[in-house]
Amino acid sequence: MSVLVSGGAGYIGSHTAIKLHESGRDVVIADNFSNSSERIIPRLEKLSGCMVPYERADLCDKAAVERLFNKYSFDSIIHFAALKAVGESVANPIKYFNNNLISTLNLLTAMRETGVRNFVFSSSATVYGAPASVPITEDFPLRAVNPYGRTKLIIEDILRDLKASDVNFNAAILRYFNVVGTHPSGFIGEAPCGIPQNLFPCIAQVAVGKIESLPVYGNDYPTRDGTGVRDYIHVQDLADGHIAALDRLQAKGGLLTYNLGTGCGYTVFEVIDAYEKASGKSIPVEVMPRRPGDIAECFADASLAKLELGWQAKFSLDDMCRDSWKWQKNNPGGYE
Repeated sequence: MSVLVSGGAGYIGSHTAIKLHESGRDVVIADNFSNSSERIIPRLEKLSGCMVPYERADLCDKAAVERLFNKYSFDSIIHFAALKAVGESVANPIKYFNNNLISTLNLLTAMRETGVRNFVFSSSATVYGAPASVPITEDFPLRAVNPYGRTKLIIEDILRDLKASDVNFNAAILRYFNVVGTHPSGFIGEAPCGIPQNLFPCIAQVAVGKIESLPVYGNDYPTRDGTGVRDYIHVQDLADGHIAALDRLQAKGGLLTYNLGTGCGYTVFEVIDAYEKASGKSIPVEVMPRRPGDIAECFADASLAKLELGWQAKFSLDDMCRDSWKWQKNNPGGYE
């Protein structure tokens, strides 16, 4: 029996696939490679020391999902595959609802038809919208303010309804914050296709000379330096959180919901300062208007995950910047 990692060639999925292998589990990756590269597979095999089965599959294609479940025997699913750029979701909401919801429904349908019971879902802190206060706990009101976040919230509701309808169905909803850093080897990392949308890959590409300056969207937020505050979590810590959640699901079942974050919020300018120190490079910035859908401040209370999963983040902002720079410096073209 294997764990299916949907979107397993992507940034977070690939790091989690390595952690799954280290935990002694067999892994099958399914990815359409729309925002990832097939060239990551040999790197995963080198890091894991074994062949990594993978399938090029569009999970919005129900027949492709059925073929996947007929070919392999799964005991659990970790679902990463999704479109994830907030700005793009505001500009093209139909694309996001179509992709993120249909792919998930196809997976859940195949699970029910084949008797797979354990589902770990890659949710997001965007389900909280603009919180009334910080840090954010899991019982905060859910009110996503952009289409990307609403796709995550709708899927959470689907999982809650499925659990209510079937006591044997188990799900872990992991609401994580801003994921950064890379594998300590520098051999796999974040390699977005096209112009990156998130802060860290943008900074990294400025530092390596691929982008002239860093756009900073808004310097008039009610924060300590006017830029947005976010909770940045190292991808290695996040991958460990998925393993801990899967362990608990397989041992005790249930419907679990956890924030995965550090509990610390950093401004954009603080992140830039830390990255300049890690890389030894100057990061020129260009202040731009706020982006639709962005909020001023967002960071986690992750004490529930510590209490119930025995998990907590270990890596600092300096660690995140160091590992991000190591990957970018050694792989300026990503996997290409």
